[in-house]
Amino acid sequence: GTPEDRVEAAIKEIEAALAQELLSRIIDNDFVFFERLVLELVMAMGYGKLGQGKHTGKTADGGIDGIISEDALGLSVILLQAKRYAPENSIGIEKVKEFAGTLDERGAVKGVFVTTSRFTSGTVEYARRSPKSIVLIDGERLAQLLIQFGVGVRTTKTVALRKIDSDYFNIDA
Repeated sequence: GTPEDRVEAAIKEIEAALAQELLSRIIDNDFVFFERLVLELVMAMGYGKLGQGKHTGKTADGGIDGIISEDALGLSVILLQAKRYAPENSIGIEKVKEFAGTLDERGAVKGVFVTTSRFTSGTVEYARRSPKSIVLIDGERLAQLLIQFGVGVRTTKTVALRKIDSDYFNIDA
């Protein structure tokens, strides 16, 4: 392939290794760290810009680890749930049904459920069919989003690839 193709392939390889490292670091930290990271990520993605985000993880929180109000008056809220599981464990449908029930109890229609592991296919289907907006983020997607939105990572080197400016050399113009 072209040099550009090789650079792209190298970037993909570096990001795949970074994603694995991110997930293992998250799993090595405690659940409070994970809950705060999830809140910070969702805020970094632009949610709650006009409102605020609050970490709520306590034992009697009904499974809600964060609340983001999308507007200054708190008319529209997103409830967050963060489950730090080992990669081999998956989140079953019961957990997401409980989460949907908590959304109902709180009068919310939007929820984000994040895990370091994965969701069973039935769970994904349940969330897709739910009348509420429930977004499921598994470990792989979580790592991609952390990298994309710069949470828990930093840029060590920026490479500018240059090519010929055809307009500059277009003498007829």
